[in-house]
Amino acid sequence: MTDKPLVTVFGSLHYDIMVDSPDRPRKGETLAGSAWFPKCGGKGGNQAVAAAKAGVPAAMIGAVGDDDFGRALIANLDRRGVDRGHVRVLGSAGSGMSVAIFDADGDYGAVIVSGSNLSLGEADVAAASELLARTGVLVLQNEVPDAANARIAAAARAAGARVLLNAAPARALSAELQANVDILVVNAVEAADVSGREVTGPSDALGVAAELAQRFLHVVVTLGGDGLVYAGADEAPYALPAV
Repeated sequence: MTDKPLVTVFGSLHYDIMVDSPDRPRKGETLAGSAWFPKCGGKGGNQAVAAAKAGVPAAMIGAVGDDDFGRALIANLDRRGVDRGHVRVLGSAGSGMSVAIFDADGDYGAVIVSGSNLSLGEADVAAASELLARTGVLVLQNEVPDAANARIAAAARAAGARVLLNAAPARALSAELQANVDILVVNAVEAADVSGREVTGPSDALGVAAELAQRFLHVVVTLGGDGLVYAGADEAPYALPAV
C-alpha cells in the first residue's frame, strides 16, 4: 500500500438543483413539490469534498464553464479546502448541472447535463503528472468520458497510486479502464449493469460482488437502506447493515 497522503479526484463538477416532492413524476405528470435548494455537487466534486471533510488532503481535476454556476463550484472547492489548481475554466461550454427529485421515502431520480465535464481528456492527464506523482488514491466516476478515465487511471497506476471507480451512472466500462481499477464501488443498478445479473437485495449482491471480485481486487455494492456488501479477490464476501 502506498503511503502517499493525497486523494485526487478526476471527474465531474455539477451545480445541482435539489427538489423535495411527494413522489417522482410519471411521464406527463406535474407534481407540487414542497421545497428546492441549490447544491454544489457532481459525483467528482462530492468525492473531493468528502475526502477533505474526512481530514485527507484532496485535489480536484475537472472543468467548469465561465458562468455563475462555475464560479459557485470553484468557490465551494475553495471553501471546503480542496486543491482546485487543476480545475479548468472554459469559455466554450457551460458548467455541468443537474436536477434531482427526492421523494417522500428519501429515494431520488436525477437528470444531469454534463457540459464542460465532457471536455476532460488527454491534456488534463498530461498537465496533472506532478499531482499524480503525489497521489495515493485516484477516485473516478462515470460522469466524464470513459476514454479520459481510462487514460488517467493508467497514468495513476504507473505513478504508484490505487484507483477507485464509483461506476455511476451505469454504463459499459472499457477493457482499458477495467484493467486499471483496484476498487469498484457500485449500487444495485450499476452492479447489475456491470455483471449482467439482477440485484434485488443483499443475497443477490453477495453473489455479484464475489463474481466481480474476480475482475477487480476489491468490490463494494451499496444497497441504500439494506447497507452494503464487500468482496475481495482473496476475501469472502460479507454484508454490513446501513447506519
